[in-house]
Amino acid sequence: MTDEFAPGGTPSAQNPPTLLVPTEPDSLTLTGLAVQANHGVYDFERRDGQPFIIDVTVWLNTVDAAASDDIDQTLHYGDLASEIVEAASKDPVDLIETLAERVALVVLAHAISDRVQVTVHKPEAPIAVPFGDVSITITRRRA
Repeated sequence: MTDEFAPGGTPSAQNPPTLLVPTEPDSLTLTGLAVQANHGVYDFERRDGQPFIIDVTVWLNTVDAAASDDIDQTLHYGDLASEIVEAASKDPVDLIETLAERVALVVLAHAISDRVQVTVHKPEAPIAVPFGDVSITITRRRA
């Protein structure tokens, strides 16, 4: 059996790369984005703030980025993380559902993004019984 690639894992003139075709949409995931914000229904939540944790999965086509090795052909996850944290940190809302929609809009503002799943965790939610986490997960696509 011969190797498709030359030593070091790179294509060579004798062994050109095989064009790979995606069988499923590609996805990029950011997990555990930490945000301190003043969202919530109660006055003390708005006044004191609390932590929110955000997970985002974005479906996009990365074939051109992989072929060109060019960051301008994909979604820059560092920039996206900063945009999400900025959007989630300001303009308090009552519901984590509203916050999740806001984050989805930020992601889908990027033309390369086809679909997004957003989970907003509220680990210090005002719940009267012991709990580990409360979260909402939404999935949205471009209209």
